[in-house]
Amino acid sequence: MKEEITVRAKTLEEAVAEAAAKLGVDPGQVDYRVVTEAKKGFLGIGAVDCEIAASAILPGEKDALNFIKTILDDMGIDAKIETSYDSDGDFVIDVTGEGAGVLIGHHGDTLDSLQYLINLAANRRENGEKREFVRVNLDVEGYRAKREEALRQLARRQAEKVLKYKRSVMLEPMSPYERRIIHSEIQSMKGVSTNSIGSENNRKIVIYLDQTAE
Repeated sequence: MKEEITVRAKTLEEAVAEAAAKLGVDPGQVDYRVVTEAKKGFLGIGAVDCEIAASAILPGEKDALNFIKTILDDMGIDAKIETSYDSDGDFVIDVTGEGAGVLIGHHGDTLDSLQYLINLAANRRENGEKREFVRVNLDVEGYRAKREEALRQLARRQAEKVLKYKRSVMLEPMSPYERRIIHSEIQSMKGVSTNSIGSENNRKIVIYLDQTAE
C-alpha cells in the first residue's frame, strides 16, 4: 500500500500544496480525498481547516489517467473521473457521467479491453526507464460491483439446480475476472464444485456435484 499522509490547511489548495511538498512531488501528482471541508466561520469564529488524506501519484498511474482521459475526450464523453486504492493497493479509476455507459459493452467486454490497454499504458517503459509496477482497475458507473453481485446470484442459482437435479451445468463464456467470482462463490457452498474448460478466449465454467463432499 502506498504511503498516505494527512494534511490540514486553511484551504484545499493550500492543503494539496503542502501535501505535495511533504511527498516531494508536484501538486498535479497528488491523489487526495477530502476528510474535512474548510469552513470560514463568522469573523474567524468557528473556522475549520481543510483536512485531506493524500498520496503521490506514480508515473504509471498518471499514464493510466491520461489514457482514459484521452479516450473520453476522443469520444466526446463528458464524464467525472475519481481515483482510489482498493484493499490490495491497486489503483482504481472510477468513471461516471452521461454517456459513459458505452465504455462497458456487453457483459463488460469493452470495459475489460480498456482495462487491459490501460495497464499496458501504465507499465510501458521507454529507453530503459525504471518505474514501479502498478495494477490498474477500471470501473464505469459502478458496473463492477453490480456485475459481481449478479454473478454471485447466478452461481448460487445454478448450483442449486445441480444439487436438485444431480446434473452438471455449463455457464456461458466469461472473462478471467468473472470466472474468479463464480469459483469463489461456489467454494462457499457444500456439495458442488467448479471447473473451467475451453480455450482462453472461450473458457466456460462447469458446476458439478462434488462427490467427495458426501
